[in-house]
Amino acid sequence: MVQEKVIVSTRPLQWKCVESKADNKRLYYGRFILAPLMRGQADTIGIAMRRALLGEIEGTCITRAKSDKIPHKYSTIVGIQESVHEILMNLKEIVLRSNLYGTCDASICIKGPGYVTAQDIILPPSVEIVDKTQHIANLTEPINLCIELQIERNRGYRIKTPNNFQNVSYPIDAIFMPVRNANHSIHSYVNRNEKQELLFLEIWTNGSLTPKEALHEASRNLIDLFIPFLNVEEENFLENNQPKGNLPLFNFHGRLAKPSKTKKEKEIALKYIFIDQPELPPKAYNCLKKYNINTLLDLLNNSQEDLMKIQDFHKEDVKHIMDIFEIEKPFP
Repeated sequence: MVQEKVIVSTRPLQWKCVESKADNKRLYYGRFILAPLMRGQADTIGIAMRRALLGEIEGTCITRAKSDKIPHKYSTIVGIQESVHEILMNLKEIVLRSNLYGTCDASICIKGPGYVTAQDIILPPSVEIVDKTQHIANLTEPINLCIELQIERNRGYRIKTPNNFQNVSYPIDAIFMPVRNANHSIHSYVNRNEKQELLFLEIWTNGSLTPKEALHEASRNLIDLFIPFLNVEEENFLENNQPKGNLPLFNFHGRLAKPSKTKKEKEIALKYIFIDQPELPPKAYNCLKKYNINTLLDLLNNSQEDLMKIQDFHKEDVKHIMDIFEIEKPFP
């Protein structure tokens, strides 16, 4: 556990972590401070950050299980201590971490007797288990247990519906949110006859992200949501007689085609265009993320030769990316 004394500063707006601890592999806690803020700003930021932390960050879950030996969700299997329903609930609790794009398949295939835990799940390279000791089932007899799993990366939560049931395939309630809880509190003080505020943010995560990583991800997602408003001078939809209910999609090319006033301003604009905004193919997206290319600025700072050095990345992928972003000139 790390704790630091909070010191009120009159310097420009800054943030720091004042407390950090891990109760176990699936429960992390962090407390952060942002100061100094003018009156009312702490509440504005706190409310927005809490909503972004709980609703805008992606997580990875097991969303479906399939086995030929499972006749019904509420049935029992000879040689397994838990019911099928209990096994599905245990699978729901498995905490995963990934840079997955969309869905992928995993499986469990083990022979009893013995305990089945999270470490027995056979995963693709892009997915890892946070706590390998998580319990799934107890095989009391020498039987084979084989379960096919579907893993998905998404945000928010999804409740299974009767329409999702297929032959020997059962959907699992998915809680994608890596942030389990988030609170904000405000401390007011007077500095040189001016009332100022301190914002405290408390974040609990499931271990797939640290609170600091969650704070960074939520901040980035908030920036993504506000980027279209930076373009209001170029895109006045109502004056162009566009229908209110059918606004055109945000155009990356519109921002790149019109040169910025300075090179620095252009770089700042490109820095906040993230590669996960357009419809990139899963393969290209995963390759770029592994190469630590997160923004359009990162992308343009690499030459075609640099991109070709990425494993499983080909010339056709480079051309596809240029078409998606509507980049007219080649990479440097």
